[in-house]
Amino acid sequence: MLTPFDTPRAAAPNPCINICRMDQARRYCQGCHRTPVEIGLWDGMSEAQRAFVLAALPTRRQRQPAD
Repeated sequence: MLTPFDTPRAAAPNPCINICRMDQARRYCQGCHRTPVEIGLWDGMSEAQRAFVLAALPTRRQRQPAD
């Protein structure tokens, strides 16, 4: 028997928007605002890890100057 806690959640969406270009500091992608390590590990991350990265993106977008 399924409980409300057993209902599957939607997978965390990949934030890639196909603008794959690193900022001048080579810290974040200018399109998705992930680090090179986060981009490389994305497919192997757990949903919790992906959610953690996704939660950081709005702050990164605000802080990142335009190149």
